[in-house]
Amino acid sequence: MLSPDSGWLAPAQWPGYAAFVFGLACFAQTDDRRFKIFMALECAAYALHFAMLGQGTAVASTLISLARSVAALKARTPAVGLLFIALGLVSGAVLYAGPVSLLPIAAGVIGTTALFFLQGVPMRALMLLGTGLWLVNNLLVGSVGGSLLEACLLLANATTIARLLKRS
Repeated sequence: MLSPDSGWLAPAQWPGYAAFVFGLACFAQTDDRRFKIFMALECAAYALHFAMLGQGTAVASTLISLARSVAALKARTPAVGLLFIALGLVSGAVLYAGPVSLLPIAAGVIGTTALFFLQGVPMRALMLLGTGLWLVNNLLVGSVGGSLLEACLLLANATTIARLLKRS
């Protein structure tokens, strides 16, 4: 949670707000190239934000997620998916700093599994779980922008899942 020296306007929060804006802009894009640019900007801002909050596993997971998202567009194969799962698990083992540090690693592994091994509603449902873990992580480490972004993504994804289920 936020401590008195890390309030809503503390410098460590600024990149989190930027990630929030980039994340919302990302999901508003209809052009794939612009989507990727905003996703990259979101991940870069998140990495800086989590570094400033002293959250090493969140930094590593965010950078792996950036690389994973780009790779998933070009080579969506089980081998590539397993490589990113291994990277997430190794970075989690190396950077482990207590139970909270497991949340971004678990979210990353879940996201990788969803992107590389599932599609449709099952993929979105697993991504919803990962988003929930990021939301809990962000609340616990005091990430205001990150909490706002993940709450918005959770709502948007849940709404999309409901729409897809209604159609079928």
